[in-house]
Amino acid sequence: MMTSLNLALYLTCLFLGRIDLGTNLLVHVHQESGFILANVGDNVTLQCFYASDVAAVFLWYKQTLGQKPMLISTFYKHDKVGTLSDDFRNSQRFLLETKDGKNHLTITDLHISDSATYYCVSCSSYKFEFGEGTTVSVKGSGLDIQASVRQSEAETIQSGHSISCTVSTGICDGQHSVYWFKNEEEPHPGLIYTVGGMNNQCERKSNTQTHTCVYKLPINSQNLSHSGTYYCAVASCGRILFGNGTKLDLADEVNSPDFLVHFLSGALAFTVILNVLMVFLVHKMKRSNNFQCTGNADNLHYAALRNQRLKAPRRQREDSSSQCVYSSIKH
Repeated sequence: MMTSLNLALYLTCLFLGRIDLGTNLLVHVHQESGFILANVGDNVTLQCFYASDVAAVFLWYKQTLGQKPMLISTFYKHDKVGTLSDDFRNSQRFLLETKDGKNHLTITDLHISDSATYYCVSCSSYKFEFGEGTTVSVKGSGLDIQASVRQSEAETIQSGHSISCTVSTGICDGQHSVYWFKNEEEPHPGLIYTVGGMNNQCERKSNTQTHTCVYKLPINSQNLSHSGTYYCAVASCGRILFGNGTKLDLADEVNSPDFLVHFLSGALAFTVILNVLMVFLVHKMKRSNNFQCTGNADNLHYAALRNQRLKAPRRQREDSSSQCVYSSIKH
């Protein structure tokens, strides 16, 4: 039945594409992206908007981590209501709101199995356009998931460091995958990093059947776009478990210890060089101010001199200079 539904969907898109072949227009969808953290039994509404006069089909897809996308609903713009696929129609928990440029999906009485990423998709002119995607994480099921994810609530790191996530899995972890998500106020948050098939990095605790793994997400550069909340998720035992999220604040490198060490070392080296230079200049100035007389020391005699200043013309006084006078006594 699912195969026939997909075939009908492709034929419909092909028919609409032939209608709009000459226009070459694409129906743009805007999906309210991000994370929705909810408890079992809650209701959530996933919003999707569109604005176009082109004939189009609108779809909702559900993608569970590690699995193929599943078609939830189909809505032709000129119809009044949409159609749910067989796998979701029988549950009666999925509702569509399809009017006034909307293609909203409401999920009631949430189950743990509803944890997934949901995409709103438009189909027109042989083209599919996916919305940004909304990730729903359902907590508090009371089931023994046999896995845990631990993250620090907030971290302040510098460039080249990393944030970490500790994952513990139980006996059903034949294969598990770890995913990193980023949530921020800016548009287009979502999956940023995937670690799959990495069980060989985990260490089994003694006398237990539990694996404990530490996964790190490196932050190689610092800019404002890296600020936000990072979520670690593990797909294990056929279920998905999200961590509580780590709010990342980038450290100011001007106030970092490494920067202060380099700054103080440079200041000390500059001070030492400056002191040596000043000592050299002072010594040179003292030597230049000393007057020395040259002559034979054997013929040097001392005599008492009287320095009598005579009045002389101004011009003669200006041309006077200091001289060494020697006198000798013959015997």
